[in-house]
Amino acid sequence: MKALAVASGIVFWTLVLGAIILIFFPSGDEGEPVAVLNIETVPSAAAPVTTDGVDLPPGFAVAPAAPQRPAAPMLAPPGQGTTMMPTMPGPGTTMTPPPPPPPPPGPSGALETPERQGALPAASVATANLAAGIDQTGGTALDAVVPALIEESDYGPLPRVAADGRRPADVYARPSHYGRGAGGPPRVAVLVSGLAVPGAPDADIIKGLPPPVSVAYGAYGRGVQEWVDKARADGHEVLLALPLEPNNYPAVDPGPHTLLTTLPTDENLKRLQWLMSRYTGYAGVTNHMGSKFVTTQAALRPVLKEMKRRGLIYFDDGSVEGSAVGETAASLGVDYSTAHVQLEPGKMAESLAALEAEAKAQGAAIGVAKAEPSAVKQIAKWAGSLEGKGLVLVPVSTAMRSRRQG
Repeated sequence: MKALAVASGIVFWTLVLGAIILIFFPSGDEGEPVAVLNIETVPSAAAPVTTDGVDLPPGFAVAPAAPQRPAAPMLAPPGQGTTMMPTMPGPGTTMTPPPPPPPPPGPSGALETPERQGALPAASVATANLAAGIDQTGGTALDAVVPALIEESDYGPLPRVAADGRRPADVYARPSHYGRGAGGPPRVAVLVSGLAVPGAPDADIIKGLPPPVSVAYGAYGRGVQEWVDKARADGHEVLLALPLEPNNYPAVDPGPHTLLTTLPTDENLKRLQWLMSRYTGYAGVTNHMGSKFVTTQAALRPVLKEMKRRGLIYFDDGSVEGSAVGETAASLGVDYSTAHVQLEPGKMAESLAALEAEAKAQGAAIGVAKAEPSAVKQIAKWAGSLEGKGLVLVPVSTAMRSRRQG
């Protein structure tokens, strides 16, 4: 028994001493911890961002400062003031993905036929019932703005021809089965202008107009893009109204950044880009005033070349005698037309009758009216009578095609 007790004591003290040695002297490699805790990090998709020589951990980044837009082009030459200050665009809006691309324009560059944006395919168009009344092609709302047709510039979004050949003139025009010259009733079109320019009425003035009526907006005021979006949602084809120098400028001032015959070409083109960048979604441009500018071919020619380069139509409102638009646009191959009838306030019934007569004689005719409550009301009422007269109301771009092809 005594021997067993001694052996047990020896074993006990051996275990105690061994435990003490393990605690205070873990191994022969000095400084190594008893246990290593491995912490795994989620791999980053990209290398750590570095800023000013300091490495940032994965998942963190410093957004670059927003680029500063350059100052807008000068408003007027020395000694020529303007009575209205421009408003610069706000942050860009998110745009919906584009619809499936339509066929690119033909080799001639002319406005294409309407096999796009929900119109019937070519085989069906030929046999479609082209009835009189109000053109109902494609429903009401026009397609959303297409990012492929936008060029980001120093001033804002500019229209451009897409890489696949689509042009704003084709994509943003209201689709129509009546775009072919032959067959169907005579076409009449109306452009309502005078919106988003100095002294313009409220944008809601066009409420109640049939969708085929086209509308022209200037480049001034807050929220013009929203007005344009609303007009397109209601089915209206949109044109941009460019302020052009009148004979009595600056006593009569179309607005900031008016294109002037006294400016160098590069300055006028800067102004043109500023004006075109105020909003997007328009199929072409028209003039706001311009009695001096449109009769000066040297000033007009670079502007029309820019219209062709950017895939836009040019529509002359027909208010200026001796306009050089027709000759200049034809020499450059620009899609253009001139209004055939001025729809005059106070003489609206006579003016609309003249528009009808011109359409019956030539196959298509375009009238221009100022955005005034009485004019809008009379145009809407008149449109409802066209079916009984054997005429059809179409967008301006459609009447342009019909007139050229008829």
